[in-house]
Amino acid sequence: MSDSAASIARPVFRIVALQLTIAVLFSALVALFAGVGKGWPAAMGGAIAVLGSLVYALIVTRANSDPKAIFRRHFRAEMVKLFITAVLFIAVLVLFPSAASVWLILGFAVTTLAYWFSLLAV
Repeated sequence: MSDSAASIARPVFRIVALQLTIAVLFSALVALFAGVGKGWPAAMGGAIAVLGSLVYALIVTRANSDPKAIFRRHFRAEMVKLFITAVLFIAVLVLFPSAASVWLILGFAVTTLAYWFSLLAV
């Protein structure tokens, strides 16, 4: 990996790590205060957001200096992230019907907000 790619990769993966930390903390707090039955859906929602961001980061951090290629890579990464997010939500709702609750959505929302706020700090 070149120096420029490494300088991009570090903050991107740091954001994903922060997002994972927020997802774990949020789901642990939900499990502690609302019960384990509500903590698992919160964890699943957080995991969906983290996995989407991780896939995005893996696609975006490939080295290339051509602006058009960089734009196409970001666009492709976002489309793959949206697809993976939709597939994971459908999988969770089909495989775990009891997870179809507000806690699944809240886990996803809190973790996604952590992603957006961390982008402001980078």
